[in-house]
Amino acid sequence: MKKAVLAVVTAGAVAAAALVPSGPSVQAAVQSAAAHSAPRGFGSALSSVQQTSWQTNASVNAVAVAGNLVFAGGLFTRVRPPGKARGVSDAPRKYFAVFDRTTGVPTRFAPSVNGPVWSVAASPDGRRVVIGGDFTAVDGLARSRVAMFDVATGKLVVGWDPAVNYRVAALKVTGSTVYLGGSFGTVDRVARSRVAAVALSTGALLPWNPAADDDVHAIEVSTDGSRVFVGGGFSHIGGRASHALAMLNPASGAAYAMPAAAAIPALTPDCDSRVKDLEVQGNKVFAANAGSGIGCYDGVLAADTKTGKLIWQSHCLGATEAIVAIGNWLYKGSHAHDCSADGEFPDKTGMHHLLVYSAITGKLGPWFPNTDAGGTTLVGPLGFASGGNDLWAGGDFTEVNGVPQEGLTRFTNLPGGAAPARPAVPKVASARPNKVTIAFPTVLDRDNLTLTYLLYRGTTRIGTWTRTSNSWTKPYVTSVTDAGLTTGGTVSYHLEVSDGRNLQKSPAASVKVR
Repeated sequence: MKKAVLAVVTAGAVAAAALVPSGPSVQAAVQSAAAHSAPRGFGSALSSVQQTSWQTNASVNAVAVAGNLVFAGGLFTRVRPPGKARGVSDAPRKYFAVFDRTTGVPTRFAPSVNGPVWSVAASPDGRRVVIGGDFTAVDGLARSRVAMFDVATGKLVVGWDPAVNYRVAALKVTGSTVYLGGSFGTVDRVARSRVAAVALSTGALLPWNPAADDDVHAIEVSTDGSRVFVGGGFSHIGGRASHALAMLNPASGAAYAMPAAAAIPALTPDCDSRVKDLEVQGNKVFAANAGSGIGCYDGVLAADTKTGKLIWQSHCLGATEAIVAIGNWLYKGSHAHDCSADGEFPDKTGMHHLLVYSAITGKLGPWFPNTDAGGTTLVGPLGFASGGNDLWAGGDFTEVNGVPQEGLTRFTNLPGGAAPARPAVPKVASARPNKVTIAFPTVLDRDNLTLTYLLYRGTTRIGTWTRTSNSWTKPYVTSVTDAGLTTGGTVSYHLEVSDGRNLQKSPAASVKVR
């Protein structure tokens, strides 16, 4: 019998493919290709498979992690187990709830808050957690829009009670200071326009007073403590004209020059692009924007924390509300619908509420879970937090990956990941003597852009390819000619697709050789 040989034609174009014999050399090629796949089943720091957690009956606006606890604040008034409808097996948790980070189950830490919570932050040592919002009382005690809890006891910190006259929408806690941002005009009856600082130990108002001329939505501090980053809708802050993004002196409140801020379009009647979230990792600060108006900037940028110079920028349209950095990846929550300016998915390919970028290059990465935007804001995710190996996402969604789950969900780095879609039956034909042509399209995997495709004749592996695919382009079709077959014989072919851990197998297709 003749030795069978294989020729490959990809996407309708002839590739200068070497003839690939069956046998050990093919196996070696398969092992080499598999070595480049994700051994955990996913290509970024996290799997796109959501883990179980309790859910809420309305939006979660902000999330924070301290140790094995997750703190969520928002508009909700009750929580319930996963898989349950509203009102079934639920428990009261008004505007603020605390969950076990490992199980997703609520703890007994259940303070009574009398108004919505818009911001949550934990101290670096995990001993304190601060909430901000519209409330005026917590556990029956006066707490004007900001309150601090002892994490170990779940009790309010006695005597820590700054009085803020309007909403606190942003918080950042350092080893000595609690930074406040929002829509307020005074703290302890002293003028503080939308941004202020109080002492972590006592709550006493500090002299720091950058005075923003519009709302502040996010605050971050550089890892060395030498810079305070502020994001919002302002045009002037710290004595300097600066729209939406500013870099401030932590002692004086004076604004430094921040060249990256120029990458955000200036305020016009048709476009108001505001920084909604900030994240610091190493020498980078990331800023997430949400714009009003058609085509108004909704992207993410990375800047140097010392010089303020732009490192990279994404221009996806669809307001970005939340970001968090994990390893070399930046995860974002948005309602992205058009990333064609970055060479990615165009408009009218659906809403992509959860995405990941390379924190180094700003390129879109391999992570494609999704939520809906079924709540009141019609945005989807609104707040992120991570303990380093997980991502807790809060928002106004009612579904995650097509499964009912309201307000809160989580993703982890547990091995497994989403499996590739099951490949279709390969198309086979024998139009020439001793030859069979086999064609198969690429499939999708929520956790990987590149997959390994293994083609079998019966039980003999006859070829291996790596192919990249995504949901917004047509499937890539590989056409293979299997030559040197015996005329009159019947052969069957099937395809296996691997992400390095998960394997999906197609049904077999048989054909009689001419």
